[in-house]
Amino acid sequence: MDIALDLADYYIFTPYIYPSSWPENDLIRQFISLLIIVNIGGYVLYLSTATLSYFFIYDHRLLKHPQILENQVAKEISYTLKSLIWMSFPTCLLFLLEVHGYSNLYDDIHQSKLGHFSIVVDTVSFLFFTDMLIYWIHRYLHHPWLYRYIHKPHHKWKIPTPFASHAFHPIDGFLQSCPYHIYPFLFPLHKYVYLALFVFVNIWTVSIHDGDFRVPKVIEPIINGSAHHTDHHLFFNYNYGQFFTLWDRFGGSFRYPSAFEGTGPLTDVLKLQECAAKKKD
Repeated sequence: MDIALDLADYYIFTPYIYPSSWPENDLIRQFISLLIIVNIGGYVLYLSTATLSYFFIYDHRLLKHPQILENQVAKEISYTLKSLIWMSFPTCLLFLLEVHGYSNLYDDIHQSKLGHFSIVVDTVSFLFFTDMLIYWIHRYLHHPWLYRYIHKPHHKWKIPTPFASHAFHPIDGFLQSCPYHIYPFLFPLHKYVYLALFVFVNIWTVSIHDGDFRVPKVIEPIINGSAHHTDHHLFFNYNYGQFFTLWDRFGGSFRYPSAFEGTGPLTDVLKLQECAAKKKD
């Protein structure tokens, strides 16, 4: 995150926002700057990806499902916009630690023994490590002591749209993002790769709420996609994973998606439309 901070300081904060007497390495200034960067970046990334997904990928027939809430899209957006700012405070504290060199992030690819191949290794490692932690965090958030107060708000979207992707209670959202921040404190990772992965995981989060249940047959058993995650919203105690089905299979919480069996939410909508058409006839 020091890359984004340095760029913001150079082009915006130092010449136009902060007084020249306030040094760039001041902790308070850096924390405020990170809050601005993370909030603006978070809102832009969420609204742009979710909007594109909603208009170009999401199957709008799902909006006619009986479990869709009235004005659900507006409610999802409103809840997210209120929550993101609160999520950003603990997130920026972790970013501040990264800026001050407490993580294993590095600048020069040649610092890695594997050279450029480390990008592939680190990316795969990042995905599997974070998927494992998110699985267990997510699963424990379904414990009755935690679910009611922290995770339940995200489950009121039984048939989610892309805008539900970040509509979490702030504590819930931060806890499920923690693995992404923990990784670079434990393992080496190139700074640009980390930034790219940070953007990717936000796009992926939108994608598993996009209502597009199509997936190539060859990766159906492996990838936790929208069909898997929609069933998580519908049936609660299944498909906790983020990227893969691996930990759900190990943990006994894997459920083969109803959409792949022809009994998913879109099938429900089509049956209702068919019944309505027969009544008219």
